[in-house]
Amino acid sequence: MTSPVIVSVLVGYLAILLAIGVWGGRESHDLKGYFVAGKRLPAWVIAFSSNATGESAWLLLGLTGMGYAIGVHAFWVIMGEVLGVAAAWVFVARPFKEYTDRYDAITVPDYLTARFRDTHNLFRMVSAVIVLSMVVAYAAAQFTASGKAFDAFLGTGYTAGVWIGLGIVLFYTTVGGFKAVAYSDFLQGVLMLGCLVTLPLVAFPAAGGFAGVMGALEAADPALLKPMGEFGLTAAGVASAFGFVAIGFAFLGSPQLLTRFMAARDQEEIVDGGLWAVLCVIGFDVGAVFAGMAGRVLFPGLADPETILPEMAGALFPAFFTGIFLVVVLAAIMSTVDSLLILASSAVVRDVVQKTLGSDADERRLSGMGKWVTVVIGVAGLALALTETRVVFWFVLFAWSGIAAAFTPVVLCSLFWKRTTREGALAGMVGGFAATVVWVLFFKEHFYDLYEMIPGFAAGFACTIGVSLATAPDEEAAAELDDVRRAVGPVFG
Repeated sequence: MTSPVIVSVLVGYLAILLAIGVWGGRESHDLKGYFVAGKRLPAWVIAFSSNATGESAWLLLGLTGMGYAIGVHAFWVIMGEVLGVAAAWVFVARPFKEYTDRYDAITVPDYLTARFRDTHNLFRMVSAVIVLSMVVAYAAAQFTASGKAFDAFLGTGYTAGVWIGLGIVLFYTTVGGFKAVAYSDFLQGVLMLGCLVTLPLVAFPAAGGFAGVMGALEAADPALLKPMGEFGLTAAGVASAFGFVAIGFAFLGSPQLLTRFMAARDQEEIVDGGLWAVLCVIGFDVGAVFAGMAGRVLFPGLADPETILPEMAGALFPAFFTGIFLVVVLAAIMSTVDSLLILASSAVVRDVVQKTLGSDADERRLSGMGKWVTVVIGVAGLALALTETRVVFWFVLFAWSGIAAAFTPVVLCSLFWKRTTREGALAGMVGGFAATVVWVLFFKEHFYDLYEMIPGFAAGFACTIGVSLATAPDEEAAAELDDVRRAVGPVFG
């Protein structure tokens, strides 16, 4: 029977989110307010918000499940994410903020269009196709997670859990706007961090202490304590480790994360937020992997490793704290889905309807249109979640890599290489995205399951650089990059 305490905690949390949504919604009646919170967010909000969005439900269910399934080998993910987050805040955030403020950009295609003097809106159209296709897959993964979480905590069944998750996310996102998204993500990030630090601190003593856990894992499967896992120091082991590290590369240029830098109040907020972001991601990832490893000892033989967190929460904590853990899983889901749906809305409303098609509708009407786009994308994600493979970690990684491979190589070249041309950037977007999809469909299983972001990034950089060298750069854009370097300062030194 469902605990009334758990339900009460859940209802209380949703009431807080509703209040944040109503508060933020008052400033979401124009596109700048709806999509980037009027560019007035403080450091502590963008730090926790960017990490909560980047991690999503795969952190709570997928990465804990990885710690359960493969043990120490999952620490390669931690290395990649810490390096990726640190590099994004140190090298990417400030020049990107400088550029987007100059252009008054509110979407990443806004930035690319202005940076490369694209008078035909090609970046907007290509971006819309990529974002919409990947957001559906990404949203499906989050709804998959909601189905697993509601079933594990409340016994709703998977399908009912997916529907409940969809209803909560759509209601909250359409009420809020980006300001509500960012501040709720801050709250959700704090909750995620607190629970992922607490869970292994309770689980390890329950499983016999650190030495006891390590001994039990060694006895169960020695590969659980090997850095290269079951593969050892082989081509397959290196490919697996490198693939896990590469997960963090996406933090350098994925649009849903770049939007946080764009929405910062000023450059000082970005400087202040970097340290918080790095400490946050360390706490997230280390806690998740250690929780999964302790869970392997406490609950051996789970049919689905991605249910280890709810299993541990229910067994190790009183009902009130079990309710908190349910809230945290929902927080991880919502902190990503709301951002993705806002991203998809901006791609349709700002980049296609307003800028490409030249709609003369006023901003309030366009903002309302964005809410309808949110509903349509959410329903499409629901359909995929109900019919496709229910593995959160790998489902998320495919969508994460597709978006990242399309945008990250191009964004990095645009910020740091003034020889980058419009034609090269377009080729890089298409090439990076196409290579990711083709690799998954036709080549991945034949190359030690090498993570698709690696060939995607390689193709994105190769196409951007190769085509740029064969075409003429815009002299005005090159001079502008030099001016941005001078304005930003030491990050380029």
